[in-house]
Amino acid sequence: QVRLVESGGGLVQAGGSLRLSCAASLLTFSNYAMAWFRQAPGQEREFVGAVTRSGGRAYYADSVKGRFTISRDNAKNTVYLQMNSLKPEDTAVYYCAADRTVVPRTDRYEYEYWGQGTQVTVSS
Repeated sequence: QVRLVESGGGLVQAGGSLRLSCAASLLTFSNYAMAWFRQAPGQEREFVGAVTRSGGRAYYADSVKGRFTISRDNAKNTVYLQMNSLKPEDTAVYYCAADRTVVPRTDRYEYEYWGQGTQVTVSS
């Protein structure tokens, strides 16, 4: 059974940084675009960013552009989300997701596999 396991969440002050990781198993990792989504309490799950199969190109939501960076290591079956200059409004549960597509999509309903999520809390 395919598993995506996120880690690296926690509590950080505004302006700080966190690095999330998502390790995949039982998945031909390099065949999947990988994305990060987040969901705050009472809010819809929203697209944060995604990276192509090779890691050659990344896409970001406007709200995180310039602050967050997505990368992947196909040898380790792992995708990362480096989050800098964090703001209280970045507080959410962060999920990684896998989609067997060439061009990453922003619609969460297109993603086939999901992790269980990791909590990120940014204090002001």
